[in-house]
Amino acid sequence: MRLTTSIISAAMGSLATGAAVGAERPTLVSMGGKPVTLLGSEVTVGQKAPDFTVVDADFNPVRLGDFKGRVVLISAVPSLDTRVCSLQTKRFNEEAAALGPGVQVLTISEDLPFAQARFCKAEKIEGIKVLSDSVTREFGLGYGLLIKGRGLLARSVFVVDQDGVIRYLELVAELTREPDYARALDAARQAARDKGR
Repeated sequence: MRLTTSIISAAMGSLATGAAVGAERPTLVSMGGKPVTLLGSEVTVGQKAPDFTVVDADFNPVRLGDFKGRVVLISAVPSLDTRVCSLQTKRFNEEAAALGPGVQVLTISEDLPFAQARFCKAEKIEGIKVLSDSVTREFGLGYGLLIKGRGLLARSVFVVDQDGVIRYLELVAELTREPDYARALDAARQAARDKGR
């Protein structure tokens, strides 16, 4: 398992200079009732989804653009080693097949790929792609989800349509709570239905 030189260089450059950190957004979310500050750029429904590169279990780069032409449901979690993140990932894994082949479900966290692979094997996560933002943090910073001082992502769900536009967004206000699964799944189904219109 080798990490490509270009990914290492990009990660070291962006983290060393801090150039990619962007704005600080305090008090949008809390963790255990205590407000945390999010780093990065805010995104909104209706805008083009920023592209990003994350890595799979073998440290191979995976881009949002790789799923062009499909609806993408992105489930962001702080850490798969916690109860709520585990529940969220297992729930979207269970629901993925019913969404049909036109919808790709991604779970993204800052966990190392090794830890993600262990989790997926233990929990039989096979219907979704579980990806790590730990190398470049492009996703966390590009979507304004990186928690300052913790190196974790804020719990959130996005639906990106076939044209790369954000159709749905939930930033969960309290990180110890689960997202609204029904609304996210409905948004993904609606975006898939809208493809032929």
